[in-house]
Amino acid sequence: MPARVASAAEALAWEQATIEKGTPGRELMRRAGSAAAEEIARRFPDEVSRGVAILTGPGNNGGDGWIVARCMAERGIAVSVVEVAPPRTDEAAFARTAAVTTAIAVSPFANDRIDEQLVIDALLGTGSAGNPRGEIASAVECINTAAAAGATVAALDLPTGLDATTGDHDQCVRADLSLAFGTMKRGHLVSRDVCGRIVVLDIGFSDDSPSRALPILVDAAWVRAHVPRIPATAHKGSRKRVAIIGGGKGMAGATILAGEGALRSGAGLLRIVTDPRNTVAIHAGIPAAIADEWPSGPAELSRLCQSVDAIAVGPGLGKSEDTRDLVERVLLAWRGPVVLDADALNMFEGDLPSLAALVRGHDALITPHPAEAARLAGVSVADVLANRFELCADLSRSLGAAVLLKGTPTVVASPSGQGYVSAAGTAALATGGSGDVLTGIAVTLLAQMANEKSPTSAVAENRDVEDVAIVAGTCAAFIHGRAAELCGVVRGTTLDDVLRALPLAWNEAPSKMGVGILAELRAAA
Repeated sequence: MPARVASAAEALAWEQATIEKGTPGRELMRRAGSAAAEEIARRFPDEVSRGVAILTGPGNNGGDGWIVARCMAERGIAVSVVEVAPPRTDEAAFARTAAVTTAIAVSPFANDRIDEQLVIDALLGTGSAGNPRGEIASAVECINTAAAAGATVAALDLPTGLDATTGDHDQCVRADLSLAFGTMKRGHLVSRDVCGRIVVLDIGFSDDSPSRALPILVDAAWVRAHVPRIPATAHKGSRKRVAIIGGGKGMAGATILAGEGALRSGAGLLRIVTDPRNTVAIHAGIPAAIADEWPSGPAELSRLCQSVDAIAVGPGLGKSEDTRDLVERVLLAWRGPVVLDADALNMFEGDLPSLAALVRGHDALITPHPAEAARLAGVSVADVLANRFELCADLSRSLGAAVLLKGTPTVVASPSGQGYVSAAGTAALATGGSGDVLTGIAVTLLAQMANEKSPTSAVAENRDVEDVAIVAGTCAAFIHGRAAELCGVVRGTTLDDVLRALPLAWNEAPSKMGVGILAELRAAA
């Protein structure tokens, strides 16, 4: 199964559904604990050989910790369990009873220094909310003190104190490795800086219909399976022709960045349609592009529509009555695939029904950042960030178009209810013009996917179950983010570096994950 992204309630509901289908809760706990013990021992052999400290809490997360302790002790590893709180669930109590029969040292929590170089956080899991209190809070502080002194910290399911749904964390464990059980939690993706490397372990959740409603966390292998291959016999027409409409006065750079993103993603022919005052800058900045002026009448607009396979509208367009009129005329004349970004969205602030009417009938993808999404939805940016998954889905249904909500993570939704998440990227993308590059990537993929006819292509095979616009947007988001990751450092990286890294991102071979691993994310840069 692919890794799914879940809120706390969704993850717990899926676990309960698996139990109701016949897998006992104790068996799920055994699978989680034994898989975590195996993964920790594999990743940190030197640290494990010098002894392990496991801090356990009162719930099933503590039970997972007891199973890890038993599995490691059976391997001959020196294990010390610090029981911060006694078990309060039957499953955790059962796991503790089984563990104490092995050669482990058990002691109550005394707020002492932790001397071991590998510390396992098994205090609180997915179901916890709010700041840790009492001895749990003291134990969190002890773990972080040990980490500051050089200890390696592994968290079971997620770091204690991190809200699995929102990612809030006033006081939480700062982990080097987080071993998520069954699902990637939303909180992991929102607050990767406290999670370290994140690994989603397969513990055998049932593959039922409710689970399939959860968004998929995409990776390089997923993207490779969905992007159409460019054959050796390709020509500029078969690689598709795209137009980018934008570039108001003084904003030629936005369309140049979008155009570079398109060309470096495989577009065969690029038209940049811009304010007449920008055509010289376009010719100088991106010689491979055809520079056209904004169409002034129906005949010019008709010629533009007949010359391309997909259109992107918005980069650097400007916000005025004239540019809104241009967007409306384009969307009424053009019935093919379209990407709307930046000012093509800002001009419909508080007027979502008008935008919905204009995109109806298109393979349409809109790509707002949180502030643009807030303007469209009539809510605050804080509301968008707190409810990005739900708001993205609501926007998509309201517009009848795929929505790519940029951020950490990027969430993509379609009107049919499909959802995807891309966690690729670094803070190098948090700069002006980054979204323009993404627009160029997305319009190229949309042109190629929407017009793909080969019955053997991944896109054609998935056409009945996957909306082309959401797939194009998801692949674009991942590749955009991956190019930033390949640049390495954040400070000193510019969008020129990201553009130069796109060929590496497109041609990188997907890494193979180990047995029993559903997904893996590097520690945040």
